[in-house]
Amino acid sequence: MKIHEKYILRCIQLAKNGVGTTFPNPMVGSIIVHKGRIIGEGFTSPYGGAHAEVNAINSVKDQSLLKEATLYVTLEPCSHFGKTPPCADLIVRQGIPNVIIGTLDPNSKVAGKGVKKLRESGCNVIVGVIEGACREHHRRFLTFYEKKRPYFLLKWAQTEDGFIAPEHTKRNNDPQPYWISGVRSRQLVHQWRSEEQAILVGTNTVIQDNPKLDVRHWHGNSPTRIILDRDLKIDARFNVYNGKAKTIIVTGNENIGNNMDNVDYVGIDFSQNVIKQLCEVLYAHKILSVLVEGGAQTLQTFITAGIWDEARVFIGKSNFGKGLKAPILTEHPVNIKNIDGDALNIYRND
Repeated sequence: MKIHEKYILRCIQLAKNGVGTTFPNPMVGSIIVHKGRIIGEGFTSPYGGAHAEVNAINSVKDQSLLKEATLYVTLEPCSHFGKTPPCADLIVRQGIPNVIIGTLDPNSKVAGKGVKKLRESGCNVIVGVIEGACREHHRRFLTFYEKKRPYFLLKWAQTEDGFIAPEHTKRNNDPQPYWISGVRSRQLVHQWRSEEQAILVGTNTVIQDNPKLDVRHWHGNSPTRIILDRDLKIDARFNVYNGKAKTIIVTGNENIGNNMDNVDYVGIDFSQNVIKQLCEVLYAHKILSVLVEGGAQTLQTFITAGIWDEARVFIGKSNFGKGLKAPILTEHPVNIKNIDGDALNIYRND
């Protein structure tokens, strides 16, 4: 393996320490190398804190070595003032002569300006080292800026005979949770929730299941809740109104009241292209990634529109015989994992 690739892979590894905490900033990793030895490492702090390059530079004990060092980073250093000063300015000020970058930042505030600033200051800059791996790591951030929408992950569990829920009469006569997947799979879903910026469900899912849509079985932050409630059928009795996580209610009802504590109402025209309007709403709210958990109609709407990036489908060992049919994907899974007896099928929409 080439030495630059080895060090960028270490940057990607470091970057994952920021999972679920940096939104809407990307999870960036950076290291500083002096004469073949790593002398500094850093990853993006929780939103509002220092960027990866700053943390890497600050971790170097002997700052005089920076003038003979190489800085590696997964994503182009920023060149603008945001919550923090530009990283490119700090690199120049510290006199770091070499900068190796995995991939460019598509944000119009950066988009090559960081590289330009570094090169004009005399830095030797190399861009595109194992760029594919860096783009895969930054896929949420890149999708947001390149496609002007969040990265959508679809998730559901279905029985072996292809149902996502039992028939209504069975649920009405015997109201209880009808778990399709096992305990480990359900815990894994809570891990996923902690890793994404938002979670989305439709009206029927809230009314039938009254979910909290939070992180209870994993350590991490609960995602922003996105609820599609066309006619405002969901009232304050439901858990999505408990105020414990930021919640965005997307509705077609014109009688939108005042925003409640930690709850925002956004109106769209449900007679038009709902997914397109939803993308615009979430882009305006700077939502980089959304875990779409249901129900079947909501999931199928994303699939039919072709607006999804990844699907994670659990197939349990149970059979319902009849009930609510699971969404249909025509793609083949790119990976299949065994989660304590459940088959986890992973799809990508490339």
